[in-house]
Amino acid sequence: MERETVTFYELLGGTSGIRRIVEAFYPKVLQEPLLAPLFPKDITPVMEKQTEFLTQFFGGPPLFSEKYGHPMMRARHMRFPVTRERADAWLGCMRRALDEVGVEPALRDAVMERLQGPAYHFVNS
Repeated sequence: MERETVTFYELLGGTSGIRRIVEAFYPKVLQEPLLAPLFPKDITPVMEKQTEFLTQFFGGPPLFSEKYGHPMMRARHMRFPVTRERADAWLGCMRRALDEVGVEPALRDAVMERLQGPAYHFVNS
Protein backbone atom coordinates (compact mmCIF):
# COMPACT_ATOMS: atom_id res chain seq x y z
CA MET A 1 0.00 0.00 0.00
CA GLU A 2 1.41 3.35 -1.07
CA ARG A 3 1.40 6.18 1.47
CA GLU A 4 0.31 9.60 0.29
CA THR A 5 2.72 12.48 0.79
CA VAL A 6 1.58 14.95 3.41
CA THR A 7 2.29 18.57 2.50
CA PHE A 8 3.48 21.41 4.71
CA TYR A 9 0.10 22.96 3.89
CA GLU A 10 -1.67 20.06 5.60
CA LEU A 11 0.79 19.86 8.49
CA LEU A 12 0.36 23.59 9.19
CA GLY A 13 -3.43 23.30 9.35
CA GLY A 14 -4.45 24.27 5.81
CA THR A 15 -5.32 27.81 4.81
CA SER A 16 -6.66 28.66 8.27
CA GLY A 17 -3.40 27.51 9.88
CA ILE A 18 -1.37 29.53 7.41
CA ARG A 19 -3.59 32.56 8.06
CA ARG A 20 -2.82 32.23 11.80
CA ILE A 21 0.91 32.21 11.02
CA VAL A 22 0.59 35.27 8.78
CA GLU A 23 -1.45 37.08 11.47
CA ALA A 24 1.31 36.35 14.00
CA PHE A 25 4.06 37.24 11.50
CA TYR A 26 3.12 40.74 10.30
CA PRO A 27 3.01 42.48 13.70
CA LYS A 28 6.61 41.28 14.12
CA VAL A 29 7.54 42.60 10.66
CA LEU A 30 6.02 45.99 11.46
CA GLN A 31 8.08 46.17 14.67
CA GLU A 32 11.31 45.22 12.88
CA PRO A 33 13.26 48.41 11.97
CA LEU A 34 14.88 46.76 8.93
CA LEU A 35 11.54 45.62 7.49
CA ALA A 36 8.81 48.03 8.59
CA PRO A 37 9.80 50.82 6.13
CA LEU A 38 9.24 48.45 3.20
CA PHE A 39 5.57 47.88 4.03
CA PRO A 40 2.47 50.05 3.61
CA LYS A 41 0.58 51.42 6.61
CA ASP A 42 -2.44 49.27 5.67
CA ILE A 43 -0.88 45.83 5.88
CA THR A 44 -4.18 43.96 5.33
CA PRO A 45 -3.80 43.44 1.53
CA VAL A 46 -0.19 42.28 2.05
CA MET A 47 -1.36 39.77 4.65
CA GLU A 48 -4.02 38.42 2.30
CA LYS A 49 -1.51 38.00 -0.54
CA GLN A 50 0.97 36.34 1.81
CA THR A 51 -1.69 33.88 3.00
CA GLU A 52 -2.55 33.04 -0.61
CA PHE A 53 1.11 32.70 -1.58
CA LEU A 54 2.11 30.55 1.39
CA THR A 55 -0.97 28.34 0.90
CA GLN A 56 0.25 27.63 -2.63
CA PHE A 57 3.98 27.52 -1.73
CA PHE A 58 3.38 24.90 0.95
CA GLY A 59 1.36 22.58 -1.31
CA GLY A 60 -2.21 23.82 -0.97
CA PRO A 61 -4.55 25.20 -3.63
CA PRO A 62 -2.95 27.66 -6.09
CA LEU A 63 -4.79 30.68 -4.64
CA PHE A 64 -2.03 33.16 -5.49
CA SER A 65 -1.61 32.05 -9.12
CA GLU A 66 -5.37 31.98 -9.69
CA LYS A 67 -5.59 35.65 -8.66
CA TYR A 68 -2.26 37.14 -9.76
CA GLY A 69 -0.68 34.76 -12.27
CA HIS A 70 2.70 33.07 -11.83
CA PRO A 71 4.25 34.13 -8.51
CA MET A 72 7.56 35.39 -10.02
CA MET A 73 8.41 36.38 -6.45
CA ARG A 74 11.95 37.62 -7.13
CA ALA A 75 10.65 39.97 -9.82
CA ARG A 76 7.84 41.15 -7.53
CA HIS A 77 10.41 42.04 -4.85
CA MET A 78 12.93 43.80 -7.13
CA ARG A 79 11.53 47.26 -6.40
CA PHE A 80 12.45 46.81 -2.73
CA PRO A 81 16.05 46.96 -1.48
CA VAL A 82 16.34 43.43 -0.09
CA THR A 83 19.63 42.89 1.74
CA ARG A 84 20.97 39.75 3.43
CA GLU A 85 20.22 41.46 6.77
CA ARG A 86 16.62 42.06 5.74
CA ALA A 87 16.25 38.44 4.62
CA ASP A 88 17.64 37.34 8.00
CA ALA A 89 15.21 39.68 9.80
CA TRP A 90 12.27 38.35 7.72
CA LEU A 91 13.22 34.77 8.56
CA GLY A 92 13.59 35.69 12.25
CA CYS A 93 10.08 37.17 12.29
CA MET A 94 8.73 34.02 10.63
CA ARG A 95 10.49 31.74 13.13
CA ARG A 96 8.97 33.70 16.04
CA ALA A 97 5.52 33.59 14.39
CA LEU A 98 5.75 29.81 13.95
CA ASP A 99 6.73 29.48 17.62
CA GLU A 100 3.91 31.81 18.70
CA VAL A 101 1.21 29.76 16.97
CA GLY A 102 2.63 26.53 18.40
CA VAL A 103 4.19 24.85 15.38
CA GLU A 104 6.18 21.96 16.82
CA PRO A 105 9.98 22.42 16.59
CA ALA A 106 10.74 19.73 13.97
CA LEU A 107 8.04 21.07 11.63
CA ARG A 108 9.10 24.67 12.35
CA ASP A 109 12.69 23.84 11.41
CA ALA A 110 11.59 22.11 8.19
CA VAL A 111 9.39 25.09 7.26
CA MET A 112 12.25 27.50 7.97
CA GLU A 113 14.59 25.46 5.80
CA ARG A 114 12.02 25.57 2.97
CA LEU A 115 11.73 29.38 3.30
CA GLN A 116 15.48 30.11 3.41
CA GLY A 117 16.06 29.52 -0.30
CA PRO A 118 13.44 32.00 -1.48
CA ALA A 119 14.33 34.54 1.23
CA TYR A 120 17.95 34.68 0.15
CA HIS A 121 17.03 34.47 -3.54
CA PHE A 122 15.25 37.84 -3.16
CA VAL A 123 18.45 39.59 -2.02
CA ASN A 124 19.17 42.31 -4.56
CA SER A 125 21.12 44.95 -2.64
